[in-house]
Amino acid sequence: MTANDTRATLVRAGIDLLEETGSADIGLRAIARRAGVSHGAPRRWFPTHRSLLAAIAEQGLRDLTAVLSAAADGPDHGITEVAVAYVDFARRRPAMFTLIFRHDLLEGSGAELRTVSRPLFGWVVDLVEQSTTASDPAAAAAALWVGIHGIAVLSSTGSLELATSGVDENELIGRVVRNSLG
Repeated sequence: MTANDTRATLVRAGIDLLEETGSADIGLRAIARRAGVSHGAPRRWFPTHRSLLAAIAEQGLRDLTAVLSAAADGPDHGITEVAVAYVDFARRRPAMFTLIFRHDLLEGSGAELRTVSRPLFGWVVDLVEQSTTASDPAAAAAALWVGIHGIAVLSSTGSLELATSGVDENELIGRVVRNSLG
């Protein structure tokens, strides 16, 4: 196994464990065991536990970007479809969604997650710019993201349905999009 293969195997094993356990509390030994490597192998490729978690989160961000891009390129491409895809990602992969935004946990990992997340936000700003006449598309995109992220977090934990029983989630997403874009 090459160095890149071992690194990728460790990240994949971490993703699998994260999504099975639903917790970012996965340890290096558990990941090594899952990857079929010695318990010391992760330290050769990731200097800290946080750096391995950051690599897992980076892959999650790439997965999220792919899902959102597919929604934007789909037949009904638009901001609402992208927002629905964002919430759906959070609901289908709640542990990964949570890890992606655990900056407190990933801080000091040495990873530059912003190199993945900033272009994603820039892409959303571009979508908003194409869909509204707002004087400040970045502010409109931020308001949109805050509202949709809130729905995603609540939906991923099952809290949205409890708090808003009877409210159609897609209608709620559409309302947030309309309100954010003015």
